[in-house]
Amino acid sequence: MFLRHTGTTLAPLAVLLALALPSSGRPPGASAGHKALSRPAQGNAGAVLAEEKGKFRILVQGQPAGKEEFEISRHGDDWVAHGTAEIQIPQTPTTRITSDLRLRPDGTPVRYEWTMQGAKKASASVDFQGGTANVELRLEGSKPFTQQFFFNSPHLVVLDNNLYHQYAILARLYDWQKKGAQTFPVLIPQEMTPGNITVESLGPQNVEGATLELLRVHSDDLSLDLLLDGRKLVRIISPSASAIVIRE
Repeated sequence: MFLRHTGTTLAPLAVLLALALPSSGRPPGASAGHKALSRPAQGNAGAVLAEEKGKFRILVQGQPAGKEEFEISRHGDDWVAHGTAEIQIPQTPTTRITSDLRLRPDGTPVRYEWTMQGAKKASASVDFQGGTANVELRLEGSKPFTQQFFFNSPHLVVLDNNLYHQYAILARLYDWQKKGAQTFPVLIPQEMTPGNITVESLGPQNVEGATLELLRVHSDDLSLDLLLDGRKLVRIISPSASAIVIRE
């Protein structure tokens, strides 16, 4: 993920390896109270997910920084998006992140779980009920930490650190018939922070001889380009982070 929450906006980050915990043991952006988003959701509640699986390579400043494997498939009446990422930075232990996101057919999240193993070990679960996200974070050597986040709509998007297949879901949730700029409320579970992003289609682009659709994802501090072959996500570019994610 290239997202890190700072105040009320999302700022770019090349690769986040682990949760940076303050001395209090509370994750960044977390507080004893609740958080709510004031901006309304404007996503496409009628979007239809599609089964797919694939692999991504992660490059930062042209150098290999990790990889990810994912699968999005039906599970009964719901859908599950499973991802496993390995982040490799020189002179640091490899960090392995796994995630499972259960969704309704229209993309509404039901439950999210992630685990991280590396220099630090952590895991968490998020249960979504209406516009409320109930988070339980478990850190090695610490008591579980819980927090609630409130949104104006249940149709929010999960975009977690270093799990790039979740952008493929975002591309499905974008209303391609309506087009134009569309705003989505977002939760970044590893950061335990909410935010908002705007997604806009910039139309077909010629990329290395291929015609790809360009979706621009941005906030006040972030700009990412999603390149799609039809509705298949094939590349993510973060110019400010000198990072690129390429589908194999």
